[in-house]
Amino acid sequence: MTEISGIGKLSHACQSGKHAFAERKFDLYPTPACAVEALLRAEIPPLTVWEPAAGKGAIVNMLRARGHTVVASDITDYGFPLDFVADFLTTVLPPKGCGAIITNPPYQIATEFACHAVDLAPRVYLLLRLAFLESIRRTDVLERRGLARVHVFRRRLPMMHRDGWTGPRAASAIAFAWFCWDRDHRGPAIVDRIGGGS
Repeated sequence: MTEISGIGKLSHACQSGKHAFAERKFDLYPTPACAVEALLRAEIPPLTVWEPAAGKGAIVNMLRARGHTVVASDITDYGFPLDFVADFLTTVLPPKGCGAIITNPPYQIATEFACHAVDLAPRVYLLLRLAFLESIRRTDVLERRGLARVHVFRRRLPMMHRDGWTGPRAASAIAFAWFCWDRDHRGPAIVDRIGGGS
């Protein structure tokens, strides 16, 4: 894939633009610890889970510190010890014994990630922009695939800067939420507000 000329750099304060592909690479934006802590206060994930976009281990380390067994994978090796390297979207079976997927998926392919995740695991926890609730094309995964809960942060999360970013730091202008799917869930999703963020 080649960089498309003319794509402007991201408006740093509001994340309203796009990074050029050469800068984005695989969209590694490390997850703030407070986001994972908030999820674990709101949910009780299975003991064995899969983190398929593990990056440099931000989510993996938090979950392991809380007693979870985490199978870590990613599309590329960032130097964090992975159980395997693989493109999640082409993976056809989850790791043995994993009862859930927990990850902060690459924004550019978040819809595809969500759809594939609910195909592979009985429970799925994805950290996504709150605006993921919008869009006609997401109707199936949001309304017919077991979306059970959407935990919206009362406060904005700290800015998730692209890995390697050396520019100025700014407060985030993007609202995030944990989207939680349960294969056995029936009926509408519950939307609530959780702590975490700054």
